[in-house]
Amino acid sequence: MRGTFILSLLSTALAASAGLTTSKLKTHVDVLALDSAFNPVKEAYWTGYPHHRRTPFAVSPDGSTAYIAYLDSSETDVHVQKMDPTTFEATGTTVTVSGGKEAGGLVAHNDGFAVLVNEVMPSGTTNAPPSDTPVPVLYRYTDGTQTWKTWLGGPGVHTSDGLSAATDMNGDLVYSEAAELYGAYFVVSDYTGDASGHFGDSVQYVTKAGDLDTISGASSAWGCSHNTGIAFEAADAAPFASICAEDQGAIWLNTKGQGMTTEGVKISNENTTNGGSGEPMGGMSGSYSALARFADTTRYIFAWVSRGAIDVTENTWMGTGYTHVNNRTNGRNVAISLFTDKYTKVGAQATSVVGTEDGDSQVNWVTEGSNDCSNAHAATFSNSSALITWEEIENPICDYIAMGCRGQFVGTYFQEVSSEGEKVGDALTSTDVYVAGDMVTMSDGRICWPYVSMTWDLSEPVGYGTSSTTKKMSFACMGTGETTTNTTTTTTTADTTTTAAAVQTSSAVSTAASETTSAAAIAETTAVAETTVAAVATTASIESTTSAVAAQAVQAVTTFATQSRQSSKPTTVATTTTSVATGLAIPTGSAQDTLDYIRAVFRFLVGDN
Repeated sequence: MRGTFILSLLSTALAASAGLTTSKLKTHVDVLALDSAFNPVKEAYWTGYPHHRRTPFAVSPDGSTAYIAYLDSSETDVHVQKMDPTTFEATGTTVTVSGGKEAGGLVAHNDGFAVLVNEVMPSGTTNAPPSDTPVPVLYRYTDGTQTWKTWLGGPGVHTSDGLSAATDMNGDLVYSEAAELYGAYFVVSDYTGDASGHFGDSVQYVTKAGDLDTISGASSAWGCSHNTGIAFEAADAAPFASICAEDQGAIWLNTKGQGMTTEGVKISNENTTNGGSGEPMGGMSGSYSALARFADTTRYIFAWVSRGAIDVTENTWMGTGYTHVNNRTNGRNVAISLFTDKYTKVGAQATSVVGTEDGDSQVNWVTEGSNDCSNAHAATFSNSSALITWEEIENPICDYIAMGCRGQFVGTYFQEVSSEGEKVGDALTSTDVYVAGDMVTMSDGRICWPYVSMTWDLSEPVGYGTSSTTKKMSFACMGTGETTTNTTTTTTTADTTTTAAAVQTSSAVSTAASETTSAAAIAETTAVAETTVAAVATTASIESTTSAVAAQAVQAVTTFATQSRQSSKPTTVATTTTSVATGLAIPTGSAQDTLDYIRAVFRFLVGDN
């Protein structure tokens, strides 16, 4: 009985140290052949720094079909390619949305897809935007044929509030099976009414039949001033969960109110300027996969980048509840926020108290370094963990206030976090995998996304180099870092990929184990060497434990884990008494911490503590 308890506790210990490893990241380089050329680089607003041009990606509810949308290199016509979600190879015929100026969101259905684009209205249209400014429009295709087309701006749409266009298609499209509604949230520029000549944002809903549905308390003609970032996710009923960044000093959970009013929840104080707030959701060609819903729950997780906030002062132009802050850091760091539902933030909202020194005390930071972070995204593995990803440059040069930075690219980072917002293990880094399209949770629990295999240079504006085109698309998938256990305690076997009756780890131990037979085994013996990696002794001399001892064990393990994280142990070689694994080199760092962690549990429970 105690052997079972020991194994369970060891499993908990290993799970606590688990994380993402190289073996969890799988790439499919240049696997998808595109019918048309694609330019993978988008020039950022104001700075001209390079951004990944978004390629919306979606998988059908039944998991049988995937679609990817991309802009033709001519910058006119959006192509939607059907593909196999297992191999990521093209299937069927490419659909072209003629005249599309950018792809701003994609929803896959079992019989087709819906795609959000912006396009110039037909010549001669009454009250069309001037200068051929494009307008957002939603298309539905069934089995490759257009079913309907619904304009989300332009003449006839919220006329009394002012007519709007979409110079750039920044925003997102989602669909709720429960509500049978599409939701689109996008940046607009009005060309009539009080806001004429200014940028804001709009939330529009469309029924599955293609009818524009103006919903009180959910639809919005004009929301956040000079919207600088959007995060949008479906809910079981309208309004859908929404977040906006604005240029007056904050990021808002604005599901309630759809604007930048204090009716919403202030997620973060940000240093801003007119038209800029630090590109928290990616800036140009961003505003996707920043807000994700945990499966089968009402909970959400949001990721963004921020320079932090100090020295809170009043925004006198906006009035009570609105603030200005100074940057805490030169470069941006990655932050996350959790929500129990589409209206409610976990923990305190950002302060609006004038005179407060720390304007970011409520922020849950994923990084706190001197590098500059950008291109942050979030997706959920399940209802208990999520994947946060971002890019970093070192020695950042930030030439413009409240904009992006330039510098030497050092990698894309992938960090698993729990549904409680705690980091799980260390971040995994890749220098040749990027996130350039929607992150989708597949039917098997992996998270997959598209990117272009290329040399990624963030050291100078786009105009100083030559942009190239491609006709190949790559995909990457990340598996969860969660551990699995087998509770059998009577046998010990060895296999190159799995070990029966053992705890299978991720994190750094998993990295070593992927090259060497796992050393986590259950040994029926009365003597276990201290160098055993994760052996469990089950002998007649071991008596049943009491709940009090269990509580003490948990406390001991917690204390030891805290101490082990504060030091780095030298490399050791561990072997098992049953020769399950010999000569297994345990690397320093997190793997050694895990080994010491397991030893502490074992010694405590068998009395050597």
